[in-house]
Amino acid sequence: MVKDISLFLAVFIASYGLTFFFRKMSMMFGVMDRPEGHKAHSEPVPLLGGAAVYTAVIAGVVLNVREAANFLPVIYGATLLMLAGLVDDVKQLSVRVRLVIQLIASGIVIYSGIRITFLPTGAVGNLAEIIITLIWLVGVTNAYNYLDGLNGLATGSCVINSFFFYAILKGTSQTGLGSVALMLLAASLGFLPHNFKKAKIFLGDSGSNFLGFMLAGMALAGTWAQDNIVKISIPILILGVPIFDMIFTTIMRVSEKKVKTVMEWMRYCGRDHFHHYLMSLGFHAPGAVFFIWALTVSLGLSAVMVSDDAAWEGILALLQASILLTIAGILIVVGRRHNGQR
Repeated sequence: MVKDISLFLAVFIASYGLTFFFRKMSMMFGVMDRPEGHKAHSEPVPLLGGAAVYTAVIAGVVLNVREAANFLPVIYGATLLMLAGLVDDVKQLSVRVRLVIQLIASGIVIYSGIRITFLPTGAVGNLAEIIITLIWLVGVTNAYNYLDGLNGLATGSCVINSFFFYAILKGTSQTGLGSVALMLLAASLGFLPHNFKKAKIFLGDSGSNFLGFMLAGMALAGTWAQDNIVKISIPILILGVPIFDMIFTTIMRVSEKKVKTVMEWMRYCGRDHFHHYLMSLGFHAPGAVFFIWALTVSLGLSAVMVSDDAAWEGILALLQASILLTIAGILIVVGRRHNGQR
């Protein structure tokens, strides 16, 4: 426990302090998120926050490289995405280039042997697991990128997600991966004071991609339960909000005929994510953030409760979460129609 506290404090302080440095660098080199289009802020905001979070996590990994050794392929993939995100923050990359880089990063993880394993062995089962793993890594990475739409939302969500991953990993003596989860928690928490309410700096695509890929990889690398259903349900519950946001937004975009293809979906930028819908119903930005954080905590608690349960209890937990999120989606749709919004 003393080692965990020391690691947490070191990464937290590093992240908090480095954010000042990268904010100055962002302003010096003009890497700013300027208010235009669908963006809510009214003044340019520095955009290199992801570099501060990344550097703090990597510093922690270097100090604990033995414990993080099995997770290094995910860190390599996340580093590639962070660098690509930096380029995208400075000079926007095309959707195709971003997708190719995400697939390469996912390929690094899969090649190392970290992937979903629950289907029968054999060529068909292995191929299916690889495809599902690709969809998971790319999907969660993009889901976290889209979650980064209000001040503190993605960073605070990562704090909560990382905490529940850490709690389960610590309770099952998976100390190496638990240390990585703790680093991610500490780095996100150290950055959060700079990013909440009137944000002085944003994560940028570099930060949201890094956080999303790290969490997606952690879900694959951890041993969450002996039963396959429970093993799958725990990461889905912990990361349930960004997954719901992606599914709900996709359904709304398709039903409203805003997109027709995958590329159109990835290119589309609009105020139509879960947090935007909450604001359209009358939530102020901080209120929408706290609402989503509370929902994230609720799903995380469900994940902890089923970690020692049987398959049918894992299924019930997923069903409960699905009903809860579906009700939220229905209330949003009905509320918007009542207010005369499309």
